[in-house]
Amino acid sequence: MNSSASRTSMRALAGLAVVGALTLTACNDNASSDATKSAAPTAAAPAPTSAAPTTPAAAPTTAAPSTPAAAPTASAPAAGGAPGTDAAAGTAAKIGDTLQVPFSSGSTKGTITLTVTSIEAGTQADLDSLKLGDKAKGLMPYYIHYKFTNVGATDLSYSSLTKIRGLLPDGSGAQDVALFGSFPKCSGKSLPAGFTNGQSAEGCTVSLAPAASKVAGAEYWSEPYTLGKGVVWK
Repeated sequence: MNSSASRTSMRALAGLAVVGALTLTACNDNASSDATKSAAPTAAAPAPTSAAPTTPAAAPTTAAPSTPAAAPTASAPAAGGAPGTDAAAGTAAKIGDTLQVPFSSGSTKGTITLTVTSIEAGTQADLDSLKLGDKAKGLMPYYIHYKFTNVGATDLSYSSLTKIRGLLPDGSGAQDVALFGSFPKCSGKSLPAGFTNGQSAEGCTVSLAPAASKVAGAEYWSEPYTLGKGVVWK
């Protein structure tokens, strides 16, 4: 007998064994019943008592389906590029958006994230303390507020962020004002000691626009960007 026939015979025998077991169980139940009947006296048997009702089996409980785990949400990239990437020259962001940009101040170079948070209009009277004389005639000051964070490995202590200028509505540059000493309306201080990775600071720069116009945006043009080819907020 070949191996295939042998396996077929074994499966058949296994099937007969199962059937035999089932048949044997049924026969045993009948045999027990027959033995009980044959042992009973010939006198009339008393009326059979009612079998106690069996308690129905508890209905199987259905397991509640598990709630699928929420899909992980990807962190949104900073405006102008993926996280950890410097914004390309010419990137245009909205005021309030954050860009990662290179930082350069003299021989100090690093990486920061920079946000132009607001552009606030001032008054001509604000300029009196600057003693600009006729240079400020017909011009209105605007205060560009920004926030930046050191995200690189370089300690930026005592350096200054100065390469931010105002932009007029047509994209041309507004007139810059170099601040020396104290000007409460707009303070642009050098960075403190210990300005290492994770440290943040806020600053302000002043730009002047003709009274008939306004400062509508700002440009950051520090190296490796160039003036007119930096990153802008509008």
